[in-house]
Amino acid sequence: MSDEFHYAADVINGADYLVAFTGAGISVESGIPAFRGDGGLWDRYDPNILEIGYFLRNPEESWRVIREIFYENFGRAEPNIAHKILAYWEQIGLLKALITQNIDDLHFRAGNREPIEYHGNSRMLISTETGTRVEATPDRIATIPPLSDHGALLKPDFVFFGEGIPREAARRAEHAARTADVLLIIGTTGEVYPAAQLPHIARQNGATIIEINPARTAYTETITDIFLRAPATEAMERLSHSV
Repeated sequence: MSDEFHYAADVINGADYLVAFTGAGISVESGIPAFRGDGGLWDRYDPNILEIGYFLRNPEESWRVIREIFYENFGRAEPNIAHKILAYWEQIGLLKALITQNIDDLHFRAGNREPIEYHGNSRMLISTETGTRVEATPDRIATIPPLSDHGALLKPDFVFFGEGIPREAARRAEHAARTADVLLIIGTTGEVYPAAQLPHIARQNGATIIEINPARTAYTETITDIFLRAPATEAMERLSHSV
């Protein structure tokens, strides 16, 4: 193990309040493509399907694409070793909070019981009229567009373009960022705001920043203390041998 990995493992082992902050890069190795960049989903699909106004005007058209992406394609993905190690660290009390930008439910399925899902999740649906949440069962999403028992349009319970971050998720995430003495960034380049600001909040409050990414990012150049240049699964597996 390189000096950087030894150092990072020592810092993690000595943490009083370890927080993980994950992005698309941790799920790419489970077969889920990123939204942006070469080969990203927005190269193949019109992002307007996730714009809230467009969705409300064209629910059937939007839902056909949403079902294909999030319930057929994403539904085949399984948590990888990086997801599972984070879940284990939570179970043994080492990881105090997990903030994820991902809406693929892989952290939850790996065993994290209370992930802070900053952008929501795809396992639940929400009524556009009442705000009531129901599980996204195969039976419910078989009808396009899905409707509640009272005939209201249902949408996936994640943040669409034009919507704000859920208040409770934002509150919990900011609290975790301010409380962290060690923040572990995994698979995110810091391009999507306001989520991208959370590591900066942690740094301003004295946290040591450990970053796992296959290439340098805006975080690397500004706030990262320890940079582990590797894919998420490789880095987490190497760390797990010493943590």
